Amino acid sequence: MTSLISCTVRDGIADVRLDRPEKYNGLTFDMLRDLASTAHRLRRDRSLRAVVISGTGDAFCAGLDFAAVSKAPWQIPVGLIPVPWRGTNLFQEACWAWRRVPVPVIAAVHGHCYGGGIQIALAADFRITTPDAKWSVLEGKWGLIPDMSGVRSLSELVGVETAKKLTMTAEVISGQQAHELGLAGDVADDPREAAFELAAQLATKSPDALAAGKRLFDRHHSSSARRTFAAERREQVKLLLGRNAKIARAAGLKRETPQFAQRGAR
Repeated sequence: MTSLISCTVRDGIADVRLDRPEKYNGLTFDMLRDLASTAHRLRRDRSLRAVVISGTGDAFCAGLDFAAVSKAPWQIPVGLIPVPWRGTNLFQEACWAWRRVPVPVIAAVHGHCYGGGIQIALAADFRITTPDAKWSVLEGKWGLIPDMSGVRSLSELVGVETAKKLTMTAEVISGQQAHELGLAGDVADDPREAAFELAAQLATKSPDALAAGKRLFDRHHSSSARRTFAAERREQVKLLLGRNAKIARAAGLKRETPQFAQRGAR
């Protein structure tokens, strides 16, 4: 079966695309599995420097394709069972696996970004959207809740009150409004181009420092000050002793572009 998630890597930057344009990249069970497996594979690629996720055609992702999913209803309860060592089920892992990729992940959003689509975008580290894109936690329209890691990521970005409102009203907002609320960090007419420009900039930084920064913010942004400070110290000591920090310091003194070693073990 042809994968509906394409992934190519060039110069250390992965171009991941949801590729079901005739259905506005509506999610099927196969796509959910492919999203998770693609993230797992990229996580092991030590030469990777950044990831850009986008959708082909007229949308980023219109959410779960209920018509397609209803053809195999037995897969729904199976998909809801969590994997014990990860703590996520299929639906959640399709999004949360991108949090585990130890490089910056950038979502380039255009067109519809609904339901499961918004939860994929929120699992990225950065989001760039067209001003006229349509964002919605659409599950509320169908009497459901965001259950693909959206509760966590929404509240992290916009606070609990706004997260509740978006979830309970299923309001459709524009990309510009998403930016104003904090769901998207940047607005651009061509978000893919802007995403690759950011990815190229990040690719010039120490991959160990990028991975450490991502771990710190994802794991400790809501920890106590004491635990956060301890984590900062641990990460900094590892960086100071690592090869890539020495390369960055030497390049900084010489004002040249550093040629970093492969990312170290996590």
